Parts: sequence; C-alpha cells; structure tokens
Amino acid sequence: MAKLTQEDILAYLEEATILELNDLVSAIEDKFGVVAAAAVAAPAAGAAEEAAGPSEVTVTLTDIGATKVKVIKAVREITGLGLVDAKKLVDSAPSAIKENIDPEEAEDIKNKLVEAGATVEVK
Repeated sequence: MAKLTQEDILAYLEEATILELNDLVSAIEDKFGVVAAAAVAAPAAGAAEEAAGPSEVTVTLTDIGATKVKVIKAVREITGLGLVDAKKLVDSAPSAIKENIDPEEAEDIKNKLVEAGATVEVK
C-alpha cells in the first residue's frame, strides 16, 4: 500500500462531501477508540454555517427577580397562557418558556423577560 502524503489527505478533505467526512470521522473513532471534537469534524465549507449559531434554541427562565408580577405578565404575553398557568410556570423557575424556536424570536423573548426583571438563559 502506497503511503499517503499530508497533501494527499488535505486534497481529499477539500473535495469530500459532508457524508464522506462523517463516515471518515466515524471510522477513525472506531479504529482508534477516540471521540472527535466538533471543530475537528466540521468541514471547511460548513464552518460559516456553524459560526452562524444554532437554528433552534430554548429560552429558560432561571430567576424571576424582584418583580414577579411583571414577569408573570411577560410570560403570559409570550406564551399565551392564562394567569394561573403563567404563575405556575414562573413559580417553578428554572423552567423552559419556549423551546425549539429561532434565535431572533428567542432574543426578543429574552429582552421582554429581562425588561420585566427576570434572569433568562438561551441555549
């Protein structure tokens, strides 16, 4: 078997599809008993897409702060829940307010809750 040079490997990686690269990473993990970090597995073409951030996030209320009534009102406005359900959600903090939403909507929700006095986490 001919020995591959570093240039041969780099040329292959530049032209390989994402599926081929995924298969290669899986084969390397199986063969050597290692786990690849996300940055190692990401192809150069997908780097810009990865830098854009996640396509879906979850907004979590971590702390209600000192203005509980304002936070309940904000949660009602955001979720469309009734007063009792919104209060239960706020009282059970940390709790997910909205899940699997786009980052722009999550930022709007975060701003509303922070403005009401709450502490919010977006993941």
